[in-house]
Amino acid sequence: MENSQAVVSLRGVGKSFGASRVLKDVDLDVAAGENVCVIGPSGSGKSTLLRCCNLLEIPDTGEVRLGGTRYHPLPRGGRRSAALRELRSRTAMVFQSFELFPHLSAEQNVALAPIRVSGLGKEEALHRARVLLERVGLGAFAQARPATLSGGQQQRVSIARAMAVEPEVLLFDEPTSALDPEMVGEVLGIMRELAATGATMIVVTHEMRFARDVASRVVVMDRGEIAEAGPVDQVFEAPRHPRTKRFLQSVAQSSQAV
Repeated sequence: MENSQAVVSLRGVGKSFGASRVLKDVDLDVAAGENVCVIGPSGSGKSTLLRCCNLLEIPDTGEVRLGGTRYHPLPRGGRRSAALRELRSRTAMVFQSFELFPHLSAEQNVALAPIRVSGLGKEEALHRARVLLERVGLGAFAQARPATLSGGQQQRVSIARAMAVEPEVLLFDEPTSALDPEMVGEVLGIMRELAATGATMIVVTHEMRFARDVASRVVVMDRGEIAEAGPVDQVFEAPRHPRTKRFLQSVAQSSQAV
C-alpha cells in the first residue's frame, strides 16, 4: 500500500522504556475501511504500537501520519499541544479497563469528548450520546453511573464514547480482556457491527475467532517487530514465518487445555 492511500501510516517507529526496546522500526499502513487485527504473544509490543498511533505513547524514532498529515516528529513549542489535540480529535481509543469517569452518567461520559474536543454544544452532545447509547443497546441506561453497570455494559459505553467524536479511525486495546467470558460476546457483537459499516479499526486482540471472522488483515507482532502481516486466510491457514506458526500453535494448545 502506498503511504498516500493510508489513513494511518507508521514509518520506522521505535519505542523503548528504559533499557527495554519495545518497538523496533515498525512500518504499518491502514487504509480507510480496513479492520486490522493485531495479534501476538504477551509483551510483543501490540499495545505500545496501538498507543503510538495516536501518540498516547510518543515514539523515540520514526514518523506517524494520519490522513497524510504528519504528527510525529512533533512540532516544537506551542504547536506541539495543538498537534496532539488535533490528532486525538481524529482518532478514538477504547481501553482494556473502560476508563469511564465514575461520577458521570453514561450519557455524560459519552458527551464529554464532543464538548471538550470537538466544541459541540452541551445539548447537541447529549443528544448524540443518547443516540449512540441506543445504537450499542444501552438507551435505557443513559442516566446510569458506571458502578451500576456490568463490565460488558461499561465497555459498550466506552465504544459509544469513542464513536461520539466521529473519528477517522477507532483504536481498540484488547477491549474484552477485562471482561467475564459471558460478557465478551456482547462487546464483540458491537465491534462486528462497526466493522460491517466500514469503520476504520485497528484492534489489538487475543480473540482469534473475532480476528478470523472480522479482520480484513492480520498483523502478527513478536519481540517488538511485525513478524507477519497479510489476509486472514494466509496468516491463519498458511503462516509464512516460524514465529507466527509458534504463536498460533501455542494459542491452539491453550484452547484445547481449557
